[in-house]
Amino acid sequence: MKKTPSSKYPFVLRLFVALLISLAGAGIFLLLGLPIPWLLGPMLAALIGSNLLKHTYAWPASIRNGALIVIGYTIGLALTGEALRRMGTQIPYMILMTFLLLLLCAGLSFVIGKLSGTDFKTSLLGSVPGGLSQIVVLAEETKGADLTLVTVNQVIRLLLIIIGVPLLLYSPLLGQHTAGTIQAAASQPAAWSGLFPNVLLYAPLCVGLALLGRKFRFPSAFLLCPAFGTALLQATGFHAPQLPHGLTAAAQLALGTYVGTMLKPGQIEHKVRTLSLSLLNGVLLIAGSLGLTLLLTHLESVNLPTALLSLAPGGMDQMGIIAHSIGADLSIVSGYQLFRTFFIFFAIPPLMRVLFRYTDRRSARNEAQKLGVSSEKLSSKDIFEVEESMK
Repeated sequence: MKKTPSSKYPFVLRLFVALLISLAGAGIFLLLGLPIPWLLGPMLAALIGSNLLKHTYAWPASIRNGALIVIGYTIGLALTGEALRRMGTQIPYMILMTFLLLLLCAGLSFVIGKLSGTDFKTSLLGSVPGGLSQIVVLAEETKGADLTLVTVNQVIRLLLIIIGVPLLLYSPLLGQHTAGTIQAAASQPAAWSGLFPNVLLYAPLCVGLALLGRKFRFPSAFLLCPAFGTALLQATGFHAPQLPHGLTAAAQLALGTYVGTMLKPGQIEHKVRTLSLSLLNGVLLIAGSLGLTLLLTHLESVNLPTALLSLAPGGMDQMGIIAHSIGADLSIVSGYQLFRTFFIFFAIPPLMRVLFRYTDRRSARNEAQKLGVSSEKLSSKDIFEVEESMK
């Protein structure tokens, strides 16, 4: 039997190559003094390595899931009783900011769709700041949407947010505010010996809850279930140990490497136009998020780094890592990101289906009128037949 290209090299060897490339990326970032080296360095190294060494490179999702459990535990540490009370006071602002961010994404998707000639469904699904897997599934279920373009736009948005937000935090605009939080974070070291014996309870609890959450299709199960479990057990008075830097750095490397492998330029048609407009969309999203950040700091007593990470349209796991790295208020960041995650998970799919049904019917009526059929004479069956012919 002839071997496929992907089976020429043992899995362990391909995994080792990926690890070496990611470590090299982290090392370069550390050497150059660049921000968030254990997340951004491996991510950019994996982006290059996974596309140049396609058949000698492997980074399974199970490693990413393990990193999410560690990040979820870290988020759970921040969800103390006082932090939850503070989050409760932020709910009106969470609703307002989520609405404004989604409105911004819808407006940008309309503009980018007009510039690129992409249909509204594809451009909107490519701009929604939700979980990548969730949006891809929704795109698969939406007739007429270009799944490849949706995936590319979502991945580029995610990469830009993960790269652009730290650079913005370290820029002259926010650098002064970020420096203070980094100093505060550095003053709280944690040793490996401090993990025991309590980690022997927290570790199996987090892993078990993550697997249970995946079985019942809980949103972001590997991240949120450990976070909730840690917060609840911690609330009973059972001490939750801080994680040492080596463990959080490993989680950052695992997640950054996985994100870097997601973009496959070879699968993109009209590469220059698609990538240019996707980059433009991502840059405008970051600019809009910065505007909302300034609005939030004006309305509420939240510092700039915390507000930006709370409103950045990236994933809660990546924003949580960055918040932990710079010492931002992780409970506030998690609260805003968690609220948007659940809103997008439960509210956006039905809202989009209603919206797409309306746009399909409107397009069907316009198409029928071009054929000389009066819209008043169209029955529901006629509209349905025109819709199906358009698909």
